[in-house]
Amino acid sequence: MKLVVVGGHTRNIGKTSVAAGLIAATPELGWTAMKITQYGHNICSADGCACDCRPENPAHPFLITREERGDGGSDSSRFLAAGAAESYWVRAPQGRLREAMPAIERVLEGKGYAMLESNSVLRYLRPDLYVMVLDFQSADFKDSAREQLERADAFVLLETSRSGPAWAGVSAAAIENRPVFRARPPEYVSAAMRAFFLGALR
Repeated sequence: MKLVVVGGHTRNIGKTSVAAGLIAATPELGWTAMKITQYGHNICSADGCACDCRPENPAHPFLITREERGDGGSDSSRFLAAGAAESYWVRAPQGRLREAMPAIERVLEGKGYAMLESNSVLRYLRPDLYVMVLDFQSADFKDSAREQLERADAFVLLETSRSGPAWAGVSAAAIENRPVFRARPPEYVSAAMRAFFLGALR
């Protein structure tokens, strides 16, 4: 199996759009796609709604659902719409993703190409390719992204009006020494990025 992980330095910067764009650009690979979500306190991993669950409560350690529709509004639905052969949504309380890993690995077993949207999963898996999405306009840089910055094989930089990043305390060398592909929404994957992507997975 060839495993690709798409992450980003914060929320809502286009990670799903980049993953879906890569799937759409390479439909011949027959992707199995997976969105991994970790919830905080008082959110149930069974349905994503507020409840009395706590991360230390074993009642809802994680949930994996297979997406059946490509016309829904969820991220896993977007993966199907982009051309993925299969798409899944993994939900786990914050700090308990490790418990879901055996089940995730069973889902991925025997697949040819898998695309996972997550930073935290890098603590447990070694992908063939890790792509990190960056947005200079967002000052937030999550700890999980800082931990994995050096592991990125390539970056997708969203084109904005800023010439430099709003965040601080992040090594510029880690970004400059790796391929950087600029993206201008709604186009997230260029021909050059597709070529690099396919070459890296050979």
